[in-house]
Amino acid sequence: MKRINLLSPRLANQIAAGEVVERPASVVKELLENSIDSGANKVDLEIDQGGVKLIRIRDNGGGITKEDLPLALSRHATSKIIELEDLEAVATLGFRGEALASISSVSRLTLTSRQPGNESAWQVQTEGREMDAVIAPAAHPEGTSVEVRDLFFNTPARRKFLKTEKTEFKHLDEVVKRQALGRFDVAFQLRHNGKVIHQLRQADSEIERERRIASVCGSAFVDNAMKVDMEASASGLRLWGWIGMPTFSRSQADLQYFFVNGRIIRDKVVSHAVRQAYQDVLYHGRHPAYVLYLELDPALVDVNVHPTKHEVRFRESRLVHDFLFRTIHRVIADARPDEQVTAQTTPAGTLNSPAGLVPEQGGVSPINFEQGRMSLSSAPRPSARGVNEQIGQYAALHPDVVMAESSPVVGNGLAAFGESLNDPVSQNMPINSAEMPAESAEHCPPLGYAVAQLHGVYILAQNAQGMVVVDMHAAHERIVYERMKKSYETEVVRSQPLLVPLSMAVSEREADCADEQQETFKRLGFELARMGQETLVIRQVPVALAKGNVEQLVRDVLSDMLVHGISQRIENHINELLATMACHGAVRANRQLTVTEMNALLRDMEMTERSGQCNHGRPTWTQLSMADLDKLFMRGQ
Repeated sequence: MKRINLLSPRLANQIAAGEVVERPASVVKELLENSIDSGANKVDLEIDQGGVKLIRIRDNGGGITKEDLPLALSRHATSKIIELEDLEAVATLGFRGEALASISSVSRLTLTSRQPGNESAWQVQTEGREMDAVIAPAAHPEGTSVEVRDLFFNTPARRKFLKTEKTEFKHLDEVVKRQALGRFDVAFQLRHNGKVIHQLRQADSEIERERRIASVCGSAFVDNAMKVDMEASASGLRLWGWIGMPTFSRSQADLQYFFVNGRIIRDKVVSHAVRQAYQDVLYHGRHPAYVLYLELDPALVDVNVHPTKHEVRFRESRLVHDFLFRTIHRVIADARPDEQVTAQTTPAGTLNSPAGLVPEQGGVSPINFEQGRMSLSSAPRPSARGVNEQIGQYAALHPDVVMAESSPVVGNGLAAFGESLNDPVSQNMPINSAEMPAESAEHCPPLGYAVAQLHGVYILAQNAQGMVVVDMHAAHERIVYERMKKSYETEVVRSQPLLVPLSMAVSEREADCADEQQETFKRLGFELARMGQETLVIRQVPVALAKGNVEQLVRDVLSDMLVHGISQRIENHINELLATMACHGAVRANRQLTVTEMNALLRDMEMTERSGQCNHGRPTWTQLSMADLDKLFMRGQ
């Protein structure tokens, strides 16, 4: 065997650079974090050839003293942490003290800095095998500049793995966007090959923040987003930001930004919680869009689990998961048509788009939380009495419309509506087209009043903004489904004992988990018993799942509990059964509905959670404003 040799400082830094410096985007990430940590509120970034030829970052932060400049390019040298206690509660983006040393070992790096109040600036570079620091005076305004030239010039093997200039700049641009979303109080400018790509000013107000989000994520996201702001005082958690409406979904998870104390992260607990919150309203294979910020005590999150600091570990992962799920789930559930219809606009060109892909709802719905209670800052939803009065006024204004005796009183909700649809008299009722009541726009319900039924499939309604088109089967399916879920939740889960208890072999860890979660399984209708170190026996199962693959379901539930600390697989299976039942129980296509029945459906939609999507995630209604209709017929052009 060869003798053991001590690595030279340059070679050691080049090896370390393999963990930190993957491509030009990695360099920009580290340098931007240093600028932000220095207290800068303005950062200018200049790039040539995708960052391979030149990366120059200048900030107006606190700067570095002349004495500290040599240490800035040394490994394991940082001003962020001193003792172990500092590492356990990191409040800065950077803290490892390896970035500048690693970057300087695979490029030609020059660091120039001047502290506020100092008359002169100083510049430092590293030279030779030992990477000795050389300091010289320089001309520079207050702040710091880092210039990185010829990345990987001395490691040609790694340079070969770089992609095209366009690809490398795309990765680099994404890094800048993430930092711009993470720090609204910092102005960013990005130039590539002399051309200004981004010019983002400080965003202190709500409007300015939304403007920056529109610049980074696109205006369509802001137009189809809901505002979230929830704080749990007991746990010290706060979640705020924007989540996309379910119908504003993506084919890829490319518009998902999640920040923890200002640091953008990718975390399985977070992804799982968001996915669970959207699962009942998202179209198959689609991904939600969101820009969310989680704030918590730095001591409750470990950021020192990955060299690039992209991953974190929560000390109370289940608490975080539950908080995220409940908050996002509640916001989605409370998004009713009365909050969406006012600002909603559907471009004429999207009328033939596939179901589930059309941005259905628009406008940022302001959702406020005070002392753990949530309220929607918009007009109150119509009450049962108010809706009945509206229908009564409608009937009085239009005596030519036949009102079936079995037609529902709207305020009675779903039960009455279902009865009227099954009534033989109302099934044969002719379709009547009538004008909207002559009332002011402020008294018109969000989804308006029905005027006709199209091919037995769609309801056409007129509201203050224009025309509403409703898929009657999809809408009624959601109404039935939500009612069945509430009924199921308020009743005790009925269980059925197995004639022959089912024995299953599991790992010791899974068996321990089953012991710890006995109450959870019991609440869901299961009775499990441990018969050995690695054996479980299923004695009782929910009636609704008696014919399913119970053993595989229990294994999946235990797996989820071990990974996420929680599982919703049983609820999901039950919800799937309820969704199937609701689909069969909903009004079918080609059913002839009276105007009263159509209006009853519209009123139920306005009072039903998640009524914007059917059980399969497809949109249930869409709005065409008068401007949209004028555009279709080129009026005023």
